[in-house]
Amino acid sequence: MELNLNNKSALVCGSTQGIGHATAVALASEGTRVTLVARNEEKLKKIVSELPKTAAHDYIVADFSNPEELKINVEKYLNSHKGFHILINNTGGPRSGAILEATLEQFESAFTQHLKCNHVLTQLVVPFMKSEKYGRIINVISTSVKEPIEGLGVSNTIRNAVGNWSKTLSFELGAYGITVNNVLPGFTKTERLNEIIEVKAKKANMSFKEMERIMKTYTPAKRFAKPEETANTIVFLASEAAGYINGINIPVDGGRTKSL
Repeated sequence: MELNLNNKSALVCGSTQGIGHATAVALASEGTRVTLVARNEEKLKKIVSELPKTAAHDYIVADFSNPEELKINVEKYLNSHKGFHILINNTGGPRSGAILEATLEQFESAFTQHLKCNHVLTQLVVPFMKSEKYGRIINVISTSVKEPIEGLGVSNTIRNAVGNWSKTLSFELGAYGITVNNVLPGFTKTERLNEIIEVKAKKANMSFKEMERIMKTYTPAKRFAKPEETANTIVFLASEAAGYINGINIPVDGGRTKSL
C-alpha cells in the first residue's frame, strides 16, 4: 500500500514521549517532514536529532497550559515556513480521580490543554490545508469517548468534549479534502498508564506489578499496547489511503471496549 507521505509536513504535539514520540518517528520513517511541539526544548532537540533523516525536521517550544503562547509561537513559525498537511493533536491526560472530588480548576485546566489548544492549532493550519486540498487532523483522545473509565472523571468529561468538537469539524472541512478523525488508545505502555496503575494500586492496597497484571486481563489481547501500535494507526489516517475516512473514532485497545 502506498501511503504517499514523503511530500507532506506534519505538526505533532506532545511528541517527546509516549504515543506522540512514536507517531513522530513513524511519520518521519515515511518521509514526512515533522515539526515537534512540546514545552521541554532540551527533549525536543534530542528527539529531532534521533528522527530518521528523511527530511528537515524541527520543533516549536510551547506550553499547552497557555493557548495564547501556543498561538504566538506557531504563528511565528508559520511566518517563515510553509503550513502543515497533517496535525496530530496529542496532550497528556488530566489527573485521575473521582469526578465528585474534581475542582473547577481541574476542569478548566483540562479544557484549556485539550479543547482550546486543539482549536487554536486547527484554526492556524486549516488555511494551508485548504490551499493544498489535503488535510488530516487526528486527535489522540481515549476510549472513554465510547465508555467512561472509572476513576478518570475529568478526563471522561473533557475527552467527550473533544470528540464532539472533532465530529462537528469533520462536517465543515470534508469538502476541502480535509479529514478529522479520533484515535482512542486503550491501555498503552506510557508514563500516563504508569500513573494510572500507581493510583489504582494504592487505592486497592496492592503492588504496582499486581495491579498491572490485573489490568492486562481487562483486554482480550491480555497485554498493553506498544505506543508504536497506536502510531501506526495514526500514520494510516494521515495518509492518502485514508482519504474517505472522516469523522470517526478508532479504538486501538486490543478489543477492551465493549461497545461497537
